[in-house]
Amino acid sequence: MSNAKILLIEDNPLQAKQTQAVMESAGYNVILAENGGSGFRVAKTQPIDLVLLDVVLPDFSGAQICQWLKRDEATRAIPVIMLTSKNSVEDKVAGLQIGADDYVPKPFSRPELLARVEAVLRREARMVGEPSEDREVIRTGSLEIDVARREVSMSGTALSLTTREFDLLTFLAAHPGQIFTRHQLLSRIWGFDYDGTDRTVDVHVSWLRTKLRGVDGHDYFRTVRGVGYAFRPHP
Repeated sequence: MSNAKILLIEDNPLQAKQTQAVMESAGYNVILAENGGSGFRVAKTQPIDLVLLDVVLPDFSGAQICQWLKRDEATRAIPVIMLTSKNSVEDKVAGLQIGADDYVPKPFSRPELLARVEAVLRREARMVGEPSEDREVIRTGSLEIDVARREVSMSGTALSLTTREFDLLTFLAAHPGQIFTRHQLLSRIWGFDYDGTDRTVDVHVSWLRTKLRGVDGHDYFRTVRGVGYAFRPHP
């Protein structure tokens, strides 16, 4: 998606110019917004494929803008990458917990930023159903997920999964090794307006873990204490 439209919300003129140049050199179309309020309005009124969002802004914090984007019906599907000079694990987890899709610390290199942007855009394309031959059927060990037919089998035997179990398993299996917070999983699988709690995710992962491990003994889900879960492919 090198022709994707990127919204860059950055108040530092020099940083904005440099980041815009990096993105445009890779073929992306960039729209600049110098504060959170104007950036949020652009996201609501124009077709945007991804938002690059600075954490420190003159009017509202990047965290506030990210939360608004993820809660508004018109913008909730737009992926957000936070850009910040803070680089602690706690800051990264906090960014992910408010709904950000990724977190890039400053200063960042051109290859790193482009790699992160491309990864998020590819992930979003798969989620909205862009054809991807290598993801129509996901296989690892004895587990096989037929995404198009919404069927799951292990060692050739069909498994009975609920709709939410299938959606959660498919999403995690499509991103092996990637850690997702409970908040991210809850919002992506159940929707941002779902009034359940993070415990909902824990319960469904527990059910899936039991069903899958009962067949081949492998635990397909890695629990990251205090953060969330990652899919663990069969070795």
